[in-house]
Amino acid sequence: MTWLRCIWLLLCLLAGQAAASTADAGSPAHPDCQATILSVHTAADIPEGRHAITAWQSVTLPDDWSRRGRHPGGSVWYRIDWQRACPSEPVALVLQSIVLAGEVFINDTPLWQDAHLSEPLSRSWNTPRYWLLPDAWLEPGVNTLWVRATSVAGQSLELGKVRIGSPSATQRHHEALIWHNRTLILINIVVSGVMAALFFCIWIVRREQTAYGWYALMSLFWGLFIANVLVTEPWPLLGTYGMARLNIVALALAIASFCVFTWRFSGRLLPRTERGLWLITAGVIAAQLLAPGTHLEQAQLAGILVLGTLFVLNGLATVLHALRTRAREHALLALCVMVLVLANVHDLLAVLAVIPTRAPISPYTSIVMTLCLSGILGMRHAQTMQRIARFNEELADGIARARAELAETLAREHALALSHARLQDRLRIAHDLHDGVGGSLVHMMASVELGEDSLERARVLSMLKLLRDDLRQAIDNDASAGVDIPVTPQAWIAPVRYRYTQLFDALDVAVTWQIAAQWQSPPSALQCLALTRYLEEALTNVIKHSHAQRVLVWLELPAPNVLVLGIEDDGTGFDVAAVRQAGLSVGMNSMRTRIARVGGTLAVDSRPGRTTLAARVSL
Repeated sequence: MTWLRCIWLLLCLLAGQAAASTADAGSPAHPDCQATILSVHTAADIPEGRHAITAWQSVTLPDDWSRRGRHPGGSVWYRIDWQRACPSEPVALVLQSIVLAGEVFINDTPLWQDAHLSEPLSRSWNTPRYWLLPDAWLEPGVNTLWVRATSVAGQSLELGKVRIGSPSATQRHHEALIWHNRTLILINIVVSGVMAALFFCIWIVRREQTAYGWYALMSLFWGLFIANVLVTEPWPLLGTYGMARLNIVALALAIASFCVFTWRFSGRLLPRTERGLWLITAGVIAAQLLAPGTHLEQAQLAGILVLGTLFVLNGLATVLHALRTRAREHALLALCVMVLVLANVHDLLAVLAVIPTRAPISPYTSIVMTLCLSGILGMRHAQTMQRIARFNEELADGIARARAELAETLAREHALALSHARLQDRLRIAHDLHDGVGGSLVHMMASVELGEDSLERARVLSMLKLLRDDLRQAIDNDASAGVDIPVTPQAWIAPVRYRYTQLFDALDVAVTWQIAAQWQSPPSALQCLALTRYLEEALTNVIKHSHAQRVLVWLELPAPNVLVLGIEDDGTGFDVAAVRQAGLSVGMNSMRTRIARVGGTLAVDSRPGRTTLAARVSL
């Protein structure tokens, strides 16, 4: 995997840089002209000054006063006697660290001091110092380096290693210390900050991926914790104790966030364990905030041991979970966590003087493991994006198939609708021919049968024109929607009344017309046409089948938006149910369909001596 190879290359570069720095620091240009440190003594500061001190103790550097027992705070002096081998050669001095603040003298000449030697103290504890010593300040024989270290009760009070020698070798040693003590830490902070910002943005976009959010929190708190190493002055409103408390609080939140991150990443839901974790974290934070300054060191040590135990246990649990699941992502996470655990345990034991003091390895492993963890998260994100891409492709294919099926279905439905429309048109034309042209033909046939042997030319022409008008109306039925509606019901029914009154008079059938005088709410043009065809078909059926002597046609408006048009005769009648069930009456079905098409209903009642049809239409 490319990202693993890149991280391995970075690790090799860091290791090479460290080895080169160590090699450069250990290879002086003039080994015969190196200064010799004759003795190192220390003693507590007294009001009379360092020259009045008599209780000097011989020590070796680095020296930590807290190992001699709890100190009450204040200052201690270190007297370092040294002698240079080549008086004519320039000499340089490197101090690895002064914890927490201090000042330096060459013989009795002030060389340097921190900005604040009283609370709030400056923080020189992780800042290597380099000076080129003026030759005028030096004695021909033995010289004395005076270093005053200042701290507060319950906090470290110590002096790091001292190196005196040629400027070139000493400067290389100083650069190596700067690389180890500050540059690596700065790289850690930058990497942690970048990763925190990156994964926080990913979490903002994908809120369901909570592992990214916890990783961002962990990186943020870890950056705050290691930033304490680079700070040379206390933050506003925080003294030495405040900085120490803040440091452990940031560490506690970083470890707790890291534990939750590993659980979220591994897909483990541990609600009780998580509540216990946060309770322990809250207890550690409360102990740091509530402990008095004189007992803060013990609270810090206890907090570090508790947090370290949580870190180690979580690492072991992560390894066991990876062994159970055998997932590649879980195995990589377990490997990174165990490397971090081993590196931090090594450095903790070195700080506690359980093992011989060596250069810390966590600055190196933190960078590499942070990048490794980021690479694992990036790999998971890439896999998630690949799954999303595959899902999108499958979704697009599914949509394409659905579109094709829908298009095919719509094509079939369109064909069916077209076929249905054609059938409806045929049925409509058949009904119109039956109700209109058929009625006109019946009218003509009856006129011929009942008339004189030879009909007048004008009458025949009138019949043919009537037949033509009915045929034209059947063909151009849709155009009826734009026809003007007669002003009154009587004006609307007058043409039908005129035609059929002549026929009924010739057949010696008495017909009565009871028509409302005015519309309450006029019907539409299509309703007028449908009612006209219905009336024509009903009267034609009376002439053809009923053998009636009396016929009643009525039109009433029982409600403002209701019209009822009825026909009643005293003919032979018929069995309505039998005719409907057998489907024998084309005219009856045509009338029912036509009335239903304009939002109405047709009621039929028939028995010998009385047949009634009533069409009820909502206007």
